[in-house]
Amino acid sequence: MFSRDTAAGLEQVVLVDDRGRPVGAADKATVHQASTPRHLGFSCYGFDDACRVLVTQRSRLKQTFPLVWSNTCCGHPAPGESVAAAVRRRLHHELGVRAHELTMVLPDFSYRAASGGIEENELCPVMVCRIEEIPLARPDEVESWQWWSWPHLVREAGKSDSILSPWARLQIPLLAAHRPVSAAASTG
Repeated sequence: MFSRDTAAGLEQVVLVDDRGRPVGAADKATVHQASTPRHLGFSCYGFDDACRVLVTQRSRLKQTFPLVWSNTCCGHPAPGESVAAAVRRRLHHELGVRAHELTMVLPDFSYRAASGGIEENELCPVMVCRIEEIPLARPDEVESWQWWSWPHLVREAGKSDSILSPWARLQIPLLAAHRPVSAAASTG
């Protein structure tokens, strides 16, 4: 059982040390600021059977990086919640889809990025999965979504003026080296 007070609108994130070990928890609303403590997050890239990746534009209502295009889904595990469970929860919440064949690809990915006076400072494991449903995006989470070919996403991540989030621009070349497309799109 993980700690989450959704009735009160509070969401807790796991604070981690330099080695990625949990050292406490904090209210998500108070964590993201000009000097953000290191905390646990995740990123997920969802592929369809045609090897296209679901790319989302973050809602204009987001506190961090509003209207930026990024990976399929990202978020924060709650205290006591596994990364895989958090990915499944957020995919369902944000896009109304399920993760099939969810696989951890980059367990130790970390990054720092700032925009609009808000900093991200995350240990951010990266997972891939297969998505079979048509997304039904929540407007408070996702402004827009598109299916992109993997080569198109890799090219966009490499552009100096890329429209992608800072974390996606760092993750995609690493994912390309791991060849997640064939693994995520295989149906057995």
